[in-house]
Amino acid sequence: MKIAIGGDHAGYLYKKQLITKLEEQGYSVDDFGPFSSESCDYPDMIHPLAKSIDNKSHDIGIIMCGSGNGISITANKHQGVRCALAWNVEVASLARSHNDANILALPARFISYQEAVQIVDSFISTPFEAGRHLNRVNKIPIT
Repeated sequence: MKIAIGGDHAGYLYKKQLITKLEEQGYSVDDFGPFSSESCDYPDMIHPLAKSIDNKSHDIGIIMCGSGNGISITANKHQGVRCALAWNVEVASLARSHNDANILALPARFISYQEAVQIVDSFISTPFEAGRHLNRVNKIPIT
C-alpha cells in the first residue's frame, strides 16, 4: 500500500512519528510536508496530496492539522477524494467501511498520539463493505 501523508504545523510532530511507524510496518510513505513545525498554509500541502489520491498515485492519504477541518475541506475539493475527519477508531472504521474514504483527516490538537495511531491502524485495516453502500458512494461525484 502506498500512503501519502501531510498536514500543517499543528500536525507536524504526529506526522513525523506516524511516518516512522508506518514505514516500520512495511508501508511505502510519501511525505507532502510540512517539513518543520513552523507556521504554514495547509492548502500548499493538501492540494498536491489530494491530487495524488485523485490520480491514483497513492492508495490512501493521512492528513493532520489542529482541528482536522481545514485540511478535510481542502482535500474534498478534489473529484476523486473522499476525505473523512475521524477522532476515534469507530469513526475511522465507518468512514472506510461505509464511505470508502481514501483520505483520513486527524485533529492533532484533540487526540493523543496513541489515539492517532489506533485511528490510523483502523482506517488502514478496514475494507470497504460495498454492498448497500456502493450505490451511495457512486452518487457522490459531481461532474
